[in-house]
Amino acid sequence: MTSQVLVIGGRGRIGSGVVADLLAYTQAKITITGRTPASESQFSNELSPRVQFLALDLAAPHNLETAIAASNLVIHCAGPFRYRDEGVLKTCIAHGVDYLDVSDDRTFTRTAFNYREAAESAGVTAIINTGVFPGISNSMVRQGVEQLDSAEQIHLSYVVAGSGGAGVTVMRTTFLSLQSPFEVWMDGRWKTVKPYTGRETIEFPAPFGRTGVYWFDMPEAFTLAETFPVKTVITKFGSAPDFYNHLTWMAANIFPPALIRQPNFVEFLSHVSHSMTSVTDQFSGTGVAMRAAVQGQKAGKSTCYSSTFVHDNAAIATGMGTGSIAELLLAGELKKPGVWAVEQALPTDLFERAMQSRNITIHQSLS
Repeated sequence: MTSQVLVIGGRGRIGSGVVADLLAYTQAKITITGRTPASESQFSNELSPRVQFLALDLAAPHNLETAIAASNLVIHCAGPFRYRDEGVLKTCIAHGVDYLDVSDDRTFTRTAFNYREAAESAGVTAIINTGVFPGISNSMVRQGVEQLDSAEQIHLSYVVAGSGGAGVTVMRTTFLSLQSPFEVWMDGRWKTVKPYTGRETIEFPAPFGRTGVYWFDMPEAFTLAETFPVKTVITKFGSAPDFYNHLTWMAANIFPPALIRQPNFVEFLSHVSHSMTSVTDQFSGTGVAMRAAVQGQKAGKSTCYSSTFVHDNAAIATGMGTGSIAELLLAGELKKPGVWAVEQALPTDLFERAMQSRNITIHQSLS
């Protein structure tokens, strides 16, 4: 039987990347959703014969339940996830439908984990945060931890050029992440840090080179700490060109906190930023680079494992991260009932094979 995949938010930039990967690497029939019927006419000329459009509002639970019940796999791409509840995941569990999402929010992730036992009992595999970072980045860390006899510190660094090929929703997510201090696992205890502080300069693959990165609230900051017995997990993010880093630093550290928490102001910043990147994208590109460094012990010696990833479009890379896991679920090669982060569910051999099939090279070194 041909699998039926429901991609909620599938007409957005990230959702479109997921759909493109599904079309390239699976035989599934795909239903993409948007909130308004007008979207169907806008996108009808671009749809593959295997893709259909469904107008669906997440606030209409009956219609959502009907769409989920008719699917074998649901992929939730309708962010920002700070504004989303667990309704889609709960409905998937109730109907025995596997679930993926591209979430990147700490609170949403914590809430999703509360449904681990329910998903396990229902035989539902639910894997969250499955894009590029978090997502592919988590698997890079697992890949590194498995190279060592013991791991002590994880350091993840990300950089995105301009808009990353994504839409205004990603800009909203960035500014929402600047609103509050967050906890990180440092030296065996939880420590509170301020977003967009602690600048470091990291050497990324070309074309990025040496780029500044800052503390950034990502769910892998705690999922990796819970998955692996390490003393420290560092997650830092930066933008290219570098002047975007300085603007974001100002928003996080100079603007009054009450102002950055105002929804209207976040919308204003998001749209202004998106307009700016639409210009600078022509010069900077829309790529993404990641570096995962794992320090630990190997053969009785202190060793650092390092791996890097680069792609010329962050939105497409996100689609590859999510689409590769969807491919494995649909083929029956990955089945782990419960609710999991990527590093908890995806074996390294399957991850490496999925990346190779997509012509993604992850450069690795030990020193």
